[in-house]
Amino acid sequence: MGRSDQLPGHIERALANGVTREELGELITHMAFYAGWPAAMTAGRIAKKVFDERKP
Repeated sequence: MGRSDQLPGHIERALANGVTREELGELITHMAFYAGWPAAMTAGRIAKKVFDERKP
C-alpha cells in the first residue's frame, strides 16, 4: 500500500508468465477486501495502463 511504483513491473511479469488479464482483474478485486478499495482502485488504474500499453 502506497508502493504502487513497483506494480507495473509485477503486472508485466505476471502477464509474461501466463496470468490472464481477467485473472489479474479478479486478483485486484479480491485484494480490495484486504488492502482496501482505494488501493485496489489504484491497482486497477495501473493495470489498465499496462494492458493498454501491451495491446497486440
